Amino acid sequence: MTVEIVRDDDPRCSELEAAGYRIVGESWGARLRDPDPALLEHAVLRAAGVTVRELDRGYAAQWHALEKANEKDYPYTPATHHVVPPVEELAEQWTTGRVFGALDGERLVGATVISLAGETGFTSVLDGYRGRGIGQAVKAASILALYADGVRVFGTGGAGLNEASIGANVALGYVIEERWRSYAPPIR
Repeated sequence: MTVEIVRDDDPRCSELEAAGYRIVGESWGARLRDPDPALLEHAVLRAAGVTVRELDRGYAAQWHALEKANEKDYPYTPATHHVVPPVEELAEQWTTGRVFGALDGERLVGATVISLAGETGFTSVLDGYRGRGIGQAVKAASILALYADGVRVFGTGGAGLNEASIGANVALGYVIEERWRSYAPPIR
């Protein structure tokens, strides 16, 4: 089955729908321009009970374990499917980006990876710690670090059905600039 991924303002959406294609997923992309450091610092401090900081490669195995624990919870769309790579491959994220985490004592309970250009790869928080601002805090810490290095435009995105992620990003100042639809061909 070939899935067509089309921006929602593209005229092809009407054509695909008229031809019987079904929407099987929605996704979004957002930008944060000239972030507010005070707002971001507040988001980091608001994550009570955890320590938020940049992680080094020594955390690769813990980060991998966190991602494996969360893998089943990542929302699936054809455009946003997330499969956790082997630990060695996950550790390669440090060659092209920076990783930030939230620690409850020694336990890694949340993490995000951001490219050196300011694009968030993914953010996850361990079940039982969600809804406490931890994902927002690690993302805010990553933005602050790159902002200090001169980056002024940041990007992120995800599955349209992940309302918690959308809300957390909007609260940090991201503006959704694009929405995408994944279309499956008609069932014959």
